[in-house]
Amino acid sequence: MSKSPASAAPPPHAFEPEFIEGVREIFERRILFNALLGLQITSITPDQVTAQITMRPDLIGHYAHNRIHGGVISAGLDAMGGLAVMAAIGARHLDEPPLARLHRFGKLGTIDLRIDYLRPGVGERFELRAEVLRLGSRVASTRMGFHAADGKLLATGAAAYIVS
Repeated sequence: MSKSPASAAPPPHAFEPEFIEGVREIFERRILFNALLGLQITSITPDQVTAQITMRPDLIGHYAHNRIHGGVISAGLDAMGGLAVMAAIGARHLDEPPLARLHRFGKLGTIDLRIDYLRPGVGERFELRAEVLRLGSRVASTRMGFHAADGKLLATGAAAYIVS
């Protein structure tokens, strides 16, 4: 069975592998603080992004008892809000080639961040989720969640990002 040229294009709400790999390169490797935290993207769609952090013995020390620091939670949620904005910008400009969309992230920056800590971050692995509530021409608003491995919500976040 032969494929038609139309079947080679990604579905309208999915990203091309080149775009996803480009976002992964920026988020996981070029943003050095994300690399230090060990943030790893697990899913990226136009509507929601997810990632995980696995505790590293070389960073937590013997005294921490697998309790993740609030600063790591805050930084992780901020990074995830930015990642969600990247996905939303990428989805808004699907008519552009992947590389052109990746260049749009250069001016992205946090302008407001609120974190609510609900429970202690105890565990060895955590899942982070984020979505864009509104993507305007200058500002994007996001909502984020920091979850234990069992799915229990440990912290929530809301942020605004400059996009132009």
